Amino acid sequence: MNREDIEALRGAKRLLESPSLAVKLTDKLGSGIERGMKYLPANFSAIVDKAVQMSLGKAMDVALYSMGKKSRRVSSDFLHKAAAGIVGGVGGFFGWASLPAELPASTVVMLRSIADIAAANGEDLSQPEAKLSCLEVFALGGPSKADDGAETGYYMVRGTLAAYLRTASRYLTGTTLADAGAPALSRFVGQVASRFGVSVSDKVAASAVPVLGAASCAAINLVFTQHFQNMANGHFTVRRLERTYGQDVVKAAYEKLSL
Repeated sequence: MNREDIEALRGAKRLLESPSLAVKLTDKLGSGIERGMKYLPANFSAIVDKAVQMSLGKAMDVALYSMGKKSRRVSSDFLHKAAAGIVGGVGGFFGWASLPAELPASTVVMLRSIADIAAANGEDLSQPEAKLSCLEVFALGGPSKADDGAETGYYMVRGTLAAYLRTASRYLTGTTLADAGAPALSRFVGQVASRFGVSVSDKVAASAVPVLGAASCAAINLVFTQHFQNMANGHFTVRRLERTYGQDVVKAAYEKLSL
């Protein structure tokens, strides 16, 4: 790899291995997450799980039916953050109870931003694998409830998702039987949801403090969106380099790089 690409990879690793969303929100709000937890209902986990599944379902619809038709070559990160902030601000008037409506809207806005970043890094968003890789971003940047303390670095998460992504991609390109399609997509989304839900839980807990108000909830949504934009910038930089050098070469270089 040449020096320019090594530095691009180093920048990607800094983004992908950066502190979790919980740490970033705590830096902004102090003990906001811990304080927010006591205001959440007993069935909070079930509410989050349902909202995450609904959100990723909406995102899947957007990915399959609109992404790739008008791909941008320059990402509009600021505009998408502004839109997410507005959605978060509106949700802030209603607190955690707005989650079933606010989260799907925020997730679709973030997906459009992720798609812009993917296109800017040379992804062909008309291809199923590239579309699903945009959804894969929601699994990055946080441990899964199912990891049981296992290592959760970038390539570890990608390795866990690889088989699910390949199976879902093959279905979408028509190389598997139709009756295997729904389970293939469902398994992939389920794996993403188990990780995305951790970040969503942190976001909702931070937003649940009654005194925060709409402005602070908008700020939380901005941090949330920026977090996944960072994951997307890192992820699609790595994928761009992998298309040039091969995954094994890039992975070996990634693991040797210091931050």
